[in-house]
Amino acid sequence: MNTLCYNSGMSTTIIHANVFTPDEILPDHSIEIENGVIKKVYPTGNSDAASKNDIINAQGLLVTPGLIDIHIHGDMGSDSMDATLEAYNTMSGFLCEHGVTSFLATTVTSSEVNISSALKMIEQMMDKVTGAQLLGAHVEGPYINITYKGAQNPAYFRTPQKAEYEAWVETGVVKLITIAPELDGMDEFIRFCVDHNIELAIGHSQATYEQVRHAADLGARQATHLFNGMLGLHHREPGTVGGVLMDDRIYAQIIVDGVHLHPAIVKFVTQVKGIDHTILISDAMRATGLDNGKYDLGGQEVTVMGGVARIANGALAGSTLTLDKAIQNTMAFSGLDFQQVLPMATRVPAQAMHWDEHKGAIKAGFDADITFFTPQHEVAASMVAGNMVFNQYF
Repeated sequence: MNTLCYNSGMSTTIIHANVFTPDEILPDHSIEIENGVIKKVYPTGNSDAASKNDIINAQGLLVTPGLIDIHIHGDMGSDSMDATLEAYNTMSGFLCEHGVTSFLATTVTSSEVNISSALKMIEQMMDKVTGAQLLGAHVEGPYINITYKGAQNPAYFRTPQKAEYEAWVETGVVKLITIAPELDGMDEFIRFCVDHNIELAIGHSQATYEQVRHAADLGARQATHLFNGMLGLHHREPGTVGGVLMDDRIYAQIIVDGVHLHPAIVKFVTQVKGIDHTILISDAMRATGLDNGKYDLGGQEVTVMGGVARIANGALAGSTLTLDKAIQNTMAFSGLDFQQVLPMATRVPAQAMHWDEHKGAIKAGFDADITFFTPQHEVAASMVAGNMVFNQYF
């Protein structure tokens, strides 16, 4: 792997690329990059830029926007709650090997002190990681419902605490929070987050259909790992799942590892929610990239067997999935092709997080975050802000 610090002064031209914008395929095109930003996209051979810039010949590759993972806890033995530069650099480096160019470090339900420590360290490390770009934090819990705790530690569940969440906002790094909207005090909390431009995802929740719609009326716009950790779908009580599926304002995150969702449900979600409202996430924990064994998640022991992570009571404890594999799985499960699946890991998360004016697409003026795939949809290289941060091809 070739890892570099970001250098926005580089000028590069990618030539002979099959560009997935992602919504359009542009065969044999060039991408001109200057100061970490895409300057121009045009048919190869229509410009003399190649004589002025460093050249990357991408002939035979699929060139896409960099993948965006807004829900990842850890990988390669590191976790967001470790709150160290080493942990975030490890996560960042591994992610770019799998095509991810930006991510939200995701915390778990824990004490006020532990969550605060993680957020403060994320604040310090956002411009210091050298692989995938750390864009901030996704706070998963502690304001969630113990009935649907999953692998979240029940010792730390609580209703919204104003002093605590005001301190979160002061860090400036909290971009997304998973909530159970049925909890006491949640209306005030949702309004506070909306006022401070923080996105909210419904998850680990027992919310009724009506409560989901109410949360969406207040400004909640996402759902965390749909079907997992929430009140399920029933024909007389649509529940949390029904509310998410039927509200076009809500983007649904899904974990496509073949364990969290049956392949038929993956196809069902992509048909009912649609590509434009479905987000692929990894929900990866620290065992990702490592062997089977015993690991920790939020102070609870996790056993990984056959790549599946569970706590002692059998509940799934995140995943060992990578986002490139999620794309491959979604293609296999849904019958959709690469171009149809790709937006769910690029444009759609960018739109859901309001980053879509500079991330999630290959077009002039956008960040030069680019992933290079082989025709077999394996990651060949990754570029962040115009810098090749992972390369096993060129």
